[in-house]
Amino acid sequence: MPEQPNNDQIIMAHGGGGELTRRLLSERIIPKLSNEFLNPLSDSAVLPRPGGKICMTTDAFVVVPLEFPGGDIGRLAVCGTVNDLAVAGAVPLGLSLALVIEEGLSIELLERMVDSIALAAREAGVDIVTGDTKVIERRGGDGLIITTAGVGQLRDGVNLNPARIGAGDVIIVNGGIAEHGLAVMSAREGLAFDTDLVSDAAPLNGLIGEILDTGADVKFLRDPTRGGVSGVLVDLTEDTQLSVEVDEAAVPLTPVARNTADMLGLDPMTIANEGKVIIVAAESDAEKILTAARKHPLGKSAAVIGKFVSATPPLVELVTRAGGRRMINRPYGEELPRIC
Repeated sequence: MPEQPNNDQIIMAHGGGGELTRRLLSERIIPKLSNEFLNPLSDSAVLPRPGGKICMTTDAFVVVPLEFPGGDIGRLAVCGTVNDLAVAGAVPLGLSLALVIEEGLSIELLERMVDSIALAAREAGVDIVTGDTKVIERRGGDGLIITTAGVGQLRDGVNLNPARIGAGDVIIVNGGIAEHGLAVMSAREGLAFDTDLVSDAAPLNGLIGEILDTGADVKFLRDPTRGGVSGVLVDLTEDTQLSVEVDEAAVPLTPVARNTADMLGLDPMTIANEGKVIIVAAESDAEKILTAARKHPLGKSAAVIGKFVSATPPLVELVTRAGGRRMINRPYGEELPRIC
């Protein structure tokens, strides 16, 4: 006997390609994401061809829980993809979106996620231009997996390459670290506690564009997601064969984030961020970058947190508030599973 329609939850028939699939898309998803490239619902979106070089990225999102303070998996998917393009020096042109939905997911929750996707895309100034929807059997997950791809046009004059980094170059971050990972952890079942933390998930392309528009010679950009700031800096020591000194007192970290990390026994430097960017530039350009960043809502707490030095073997050292030093290592594994 055919599976009966359910007005409250996703059922397998929603993924069968028939009438229920058509209704799900036409009534619940497409109207929220509507634009001239998506609306034809063809197998491929036709985008205007820009001059210059094209950047492309792809990602998958499996965060648990789907909603957390300050965001959700939908916002995370858009911001993460846009940010991967932005730190490559690209202006986003369009995103693809694939929804893998477990049967039993509530229609109301799905609509909230699509609304969030649409809002984040508007913030970033980018369209969802193509996509796909699949329904799978319930598998004990949290009900929704999202995969994305993004295409962007590389900005003229951008030359981001770790090989250009030299001793004396400074490391800048645009604001308080560790907030995304800690916010997700605070919302996770069995680990909930009272906190004012919210995820920092945000599209960084506007902020990065304003920094690059200053003419500063930015040598490297990276969003410190899994592995946090530590992971990025250790990667850079390996790429450059230079050492890094980080000033603990200069690292933006709110008291609530610090206390939460201490409570969980976690190092904030290793915790994922979704609205932060690591910037490397010559020290002479630092003030120009900080001035531009602090004029933007996502860069008000921007700070120089460290510098590259000629010291061997190449390593990352944290200069503590007390004047001591300790090594910063890349996290061995994933301390906070499924946070992005």
